[in-house]
Amino acid sequence: MDERIIAACDGASKGNPGPAAWAWVVADDQGDPQRWEAGPLGTATNNVAELTALLELLRSTDPAVPVEVRMDSQYAMNAVTKWLPGWKRNGWKTSAGKPVANRELVVGIDELLGGRSVSFRYVPAHQVDGDPLNALADQAASEVAVSQRAAGTVHGAAGLPVPAQARSTKSKTRGAASAPASRSGSGGATIRAKFAGRCHCGKPYAAKDMIAKNPHGWGHPECRSALA
Repeated sequence: MDERIIAACDGASKGNPGPAAWAWVVADDQGDPQRWEAGPLGTATNNVAELTALLELLRSTDPAVPVEVRMDSQYAMNAVTKWLPGWKRNGWKTSAGKPVANRELVVGIDELLGGRSVSFRYVPAHQVDGDPLNALADQAASEVAVSQRAAGTVHGAAGLPVPAQARSTKSKTRGAASAPASRSGSGGATIRAKFAGRCHCGKPYAAKDMIAKNPHGWGHPECRSALA
Protein backbone atom coordinates (compact mmCIF):
# COMPACT_ATOMS: atom_id res chain seq x y z
CA MET A 1 0.00 0.00 0.00
CA ASP A 2 1.22 3.50 -0.81
CA GLU A 3 2.47 5.46 2.18
CA ARG A 4 0.82 8.65 0.95
CA ILE A 5 -0.74 10.14 -2.14
CA ILE A 6 -0.72 13.72 -3.36
CA ALA A 7 -3.75 15.06 -5.16
CA ALA A 8 -5.19 18.26 -6.56
CA CYS A 9 -8.80 19.16 -7.25
CA ASP A 10 -10.39 22.09 -8.99
CA GLY A 11 -13.69 23.36 -10.32
CA ALA A 12 -14.61 25.65 -13.18
CA SER A 13 -17.69 27.67 -14.06
CA LYS A 14 -17.80 29.58 -17.32
CA GLY A 15 -19.95 32.49 -16.22
CA ASN A 16 -20.38 31.81 -12.48
CA PRO A 17 -23.04 30.54 -12.71
CA GLY A 18 -22.57 28.95 -16.10
CA PRO A 19 -21.41 25.69 -17.68
CA ALA A 20 -19.42 24.03 -14.91
CA ALA A 21 -17.31 20.99 -14.16
CA TRP A 22 -15.13 19.41 -11.48
CA ALA A 23 -11.79 17.63 -11.78
CA TRP A 24 -9.14 15.89 -9.71
CA VAL A 25 -5.65 14.50 -10.31
CA VAL A 26 -4.05 11.86 -8.09
CA ALA A 27 -0.28 11.43 -7.90
CA ASP A 28 2.06 9.12 -6.01
CA ASP A 29 4.06 10.27 -3.00
CA GLN A 30 6.67 11.72 -5.36
CA GLY A 31 4.09 13.92 -7.08
CA ASP A 32 3.99 11.98 -10.34
CA PRO A 33 0.40 11.96 -11.74
CA GLN A 34 -1.18 8.50 -11.87
CA ARG A 35 -4.83 9.10 -12.77
CA TRP A 36 -7.38 11.86 -13.23
CA GLU A 37 -11.06 12.42 -13.73
CA ALA A 38 -13.36 15.31 -14.63
CA GLY A 39 -17.14 15.48 -14.75
CA PRO A 40 -19.75 17.96 -16.01
CA LEU A 41 -22.18 19.78 -13.72
CA GLY A 42 -24.45 21.52 -16.21
CA THR A 43 -25.03 25.06 -14.97
CA ALA A 44 -23.50 25.75 -11.56
CA THR A 45 -21.43 28.27 -9.63
CA ASN A 46 -17.69 28.14 -9.20
CA ASN A 47 -18.11 27.35 -5.47
CA VAL A 48 -20.32 24.35 -6.23
CA ALA A 49 -17.75 23.13 -8.75
CA GLU A 50 -14.89 23.51 -6.27
CA LEU A 51 -16.71 21.66 -3.48
CA THR A 52 -17.84 18.92 -5.86
CA ALA A 53 -14.24 18.44 -7.00
CA LEU A 54 -13.15 17.81 -3.41
CA LEU A 55 -16.10 15.51 -2.77
CA GLU A 56 -15.35 13.43 -5.87
CA LEU A 57 -11.65 13.27 -5.02
CA LEU A 58 -12.35 11.92 -1.54
CA ARG A 59 -14.79 9.38 -2.97
CA SER A 60 -12.15 8.14 -5.40
CA THR A 61 -9.28 7.63 -2.96
CA ASP A 62 -8.60 4.92 -0.40
CA PRO A 63 -9.53 6.26 3.08
CA ALA A 64 -6.76 4.12 4.58
CA VAL A 65 -4.05 6.04 2.70
CA PRO A 66 -3.06 9.55 3.89
CA VAL A 67 -3.60 12.19 1.22
CA GLU A 68 -2.38 15.73 0.71
CA VAL A 69 -4.99 17.77 -1.14
CA ARG A 70 -3.87 20.82 -3.09
CA MET A 71 -6.53 23.41 -3.92
CA ASP A 72 -6.68 26.92 -5.32
CA SER A 73 -10.10 27.64 -3.79
CA GLN A 74 -9.79 29.32 -0.41
CA TYR A 75 -13.57 29.17 -0.08
CA ALA A 76 -13.75 25.37 -0.42
CA MET A 77 -10.73 24.77 1.78
CA ASN A 78 -11.86 27.15 4.51
CA ALA A 79 -15.38 25.72 4.40
CA VAL A 80 -14.19 22.27 5.47
CA THR A 81 -11.15 23.18 7.59
CA LYS A 82 -12.23 26.36 9.43
CA TRP A 83 -15.92 27.17 9.17
CA LEU A 84 -17.53 23.73 9.31
CA PRO A 85 -17.29 23.18 13.11
CA GLY A 86 -19.00 26.50 13.77
CA TRP A 87 -21.70 25.83 11.20
CA LYS A 88 -22.50 22.53 12.89
CA ARG A 89 -22.68 24.14 16.33
CA ASN A 90 -24.99 26.83 14.96
CA GLY A 91 -27.39 24.34 13.38
CA TRP A 92 -25.96 24.89 9.89
CA LYS A 93 -26.27 28.64 10.11
CA THR A 94 -23.51 31.14 9.41
CA SER A 95 -22.35 33.66 12.00
CA ALA A 96 -24.84 36.05 10.39
CA GLY A 97 -27.67 33.59 11.01
CA LYS A 98 -28.12 32.66 7.36
CA PRO A 99 -28.37 29.08 6.05
CA VAL A 100 -25.01 27.68 4.99
CA ALA A 101 -24.66 27.71 1.22
CA ASN A 102 -24.03 24.39 -0.50
CA ARG A 103 -24.78 22.54 2.72
CA GLU A 104 -25.31 19.14 1.06
CA LEU A 105 -21.85 19.19 -0.46
CA VAL A 106 -20.19 20.31 2.76
CA VAL A 107 -21.99 17.58 4.75
CA GLY A 108 -20.89 14.97 2.22
CA ILE A 109 -17.28 16.12 2.43
CA ASP A 110 -17.41 16.14 6.24
CA GLU A 111 -18.62 12.53 6.26
CA LEU A 112 -15.82 11.44 3.92
CA LEU A 113 -13.16 13.19 6.02
CA GLY A 114 -14.12 11.26 9.14
CA GLY A 115 -11.54 8.75 10.33
CA ARG A 116 -8.95 9.42 7.63
CA SER A 117 -5.74 11.43 7.34
CA VAL A 118 -6.23 14.38 5.00
CA SER A 119 -4.08 17.51 4.90
CA PHE A 120 -4.87 20.56 2.81
CA ARG A 121 -2.47 22.86 1.00
CA TYR A 122 -3.52 26.10 -0.69
CA VAL A 123 -1.84 26.73 -4.05
CA PRO A 124 -2.53 29.95 -5.99
CA ALA A 125 -4.05 29.40 -9.43
CA HIS A 126 -2.63 30.45 -12.79
CA GLN A 127 0.85 31.18 -11.51
CA VAL A 128 4.06 30.85 -13.48
CA ASP A 129 5.95 27.89 -12.01
CA GLY A 130 2.85 27.10 -9.95
CA ASP A 131 1.74 23.71 -8.70
CA PRO A 132 1.73 21.28 -11.67
CA LEU A 133 -1.02 19.05 -10.27
CA ASN A 134 -3.30 22.03 -9.75
CA ALA A 135 -2.58 23.17 -13.30
CA LEU A 136 -3.66 19.76 -14.61
CA ALA A 137 -6.87 19.75 -12.56
CA ASP A 138 -7.62 23.34 -13.57
CA GLN A 139 -7.24 22.51 -17.26
CA ALA A 140 -9.35 19.35 -17.02
CA ALA A 141 -12.16 21.19 -15.23
CA SER A 142 -12.04 24.05 -17.73
CA GLU A 143 -12.22 21.74 -20.74
CA VAL A 144 -15.08 19.64 -19.38
CA ALA A 145 -16.99 22.77 -18.34
CA VAL A 146 -17.02 23.67 -22.04
CA SER A 147 -17.59 20.19 -23.50
CA GLN A 148 -19.93 18.93 -20.73
CA ARG A 149 -18.54 15.45 -21.36
CA ALA A 150 -16.87 13.37 -18.66
CA ALA A 151 -13.18 12.66 -19.18
CA GLY A 152 -10.26 11.02 -17.47
CA THR A 153 -8.39 7.81 -16.94
CA VAL A 154 -11.52 5.83 -16.11
CA HIS A 155 -13.06 7.05 -19.37
CA GLY A 156 -10.16 5.81 -21.46
CA ALA A 157 -7.93 8.90 -21.56
CA ALA A 158 -4.42 7.74 -22.42
CA GLY A 159 -2.64 10.90 -21.33
CA LEU A 160 -2.92 13.87 -19.01
CA PRO A 161 -4.66 17.20 -19.65
CA VAL A 162 -2.35 19.73 -21.26
CA PRO A 163 -2.45 23.01 -19.32
CA ALA A 164 -2.58 26.24 -21.31
CA GLN A 165 0.82 27.78 -21.75
CA ALA A 166 1.81 29.65 -18.62
CA ARG A 167 1.80 33.40 -18.62
CA SER A 168 5.58 33.72 -18.48
CA THR A 169 7.09 36.50 -16.38
CA LYS A 170 10.57 36.12 -17.82
CA SER A 171 10.06 39.06 -20.16
CA LYS A 172 11.17 42.47 -18.93
CA THR A 173 8.14 44.23 -20.41
CA ARG A 174 6.21 46.62 -18.22
CA GLY A 175 2.62 47.89 -18.01
CA ALA A 176 -0.71 46.51 -19.08
CA ALA A 177 -0.18 47.16 -22.76
CA SER A 178 3.12 45.33 -23.07
CA ALA A 179 4.11 43.81 -26.39
CA PRO A 180 1.83 40.86 -27.18
CA ALA A 181 3.14 37.49 -26.02
CA SER A 182 1.12 35.49 -28.53
CA ARG A 183 -1.82 35.54 -30.90
CA SER A 184 -4.65 33.13 -31.43
CA GLY A 185 -7.14 32.60 -34.17
CA SER A 186 -9.90 32.90 -31.57
CA GLY A 187 -9.02 36.44 -30.58
CA GLY A 188 -6.39 39.14 -30.36
CA ALA A 189 -3.13 39.29 -28.48
CA THR A 190 -2.50 38.21 -24.97
CA ILE A 191 -0.96 40.92 -22.81
CA ARG A 192 0.46 41.18 -19.34
CA ALA A 193 -2.05 42.49 -16.77
CA LYS A 194 -1.05 45.71 -15.06
CA PHE A 195 -3.43 45.08 -12.17
CA ALA A 196 -5.00 42.00 -10.58
CA GLY A 197 -8.54 41.21 -11.66
CA ARG A 198 -11.14 38.48 -12.03
CA CYS A 199 -11.95 36.49 -15.14
CA HIS A 200 -15.57 35.73 -16.13
CA CYS A 201 -14.92 32.09 -15.12
CA GLY A 202 -14.91 33.28 -11.50
CA LYS A 203 -11.20 32.85 -10.80
CA PRO A 204 -8.77 35.73 -10.30
CA TYR A 205 -5.68 36.62 -12.23
CA ALA A 206 -2.69 38.42 -10.74
CA ALA A 207 -0.81 41.48 -11.87
CA LYS A 208 1.71 40.45 -14.56
CA ASP A 209 -0.29 37.34 -15.51
CA MET A 210 -1.03 37.02 -19.21
CA ILE A 211 -4.64 37.92 -20.06
CA ALA A 212 -6.76 38.23 -23.20
CA LYS A 213 -9.88 40.15 -24.22
CA ASN A 214 -13.11 38.14 -24.43
CA PRO A 215 -16.80 39.12 -24.79
CA HIS A 216 -17.01 39.57 -21.00
CA GLY A 217 -13.89 41.71 -20.65
CA TRP A 218 -10.35 40.70 -19.75
CA GLY A 219 -9.56 37.22 -18.44
CA HIS A 220 -7.57 34.01 -18.83
CA PRO A 221 -6.56 33.28 -22.45
CA GLU A 222 -7.95 29.75 -22.22
CA CYS A 223 -11.34 31.14 -21.19
CA ARG A 224 -11.35 33.35 -24.28
CA SER A 225 -10.70 30.26 -26.40
CA ALA A 226 -13.53 28.40 -24.69
CA LEU A 227 -15.99 31.07 -25.82
CA ALA A 228 -14.88 30.97 -29.44
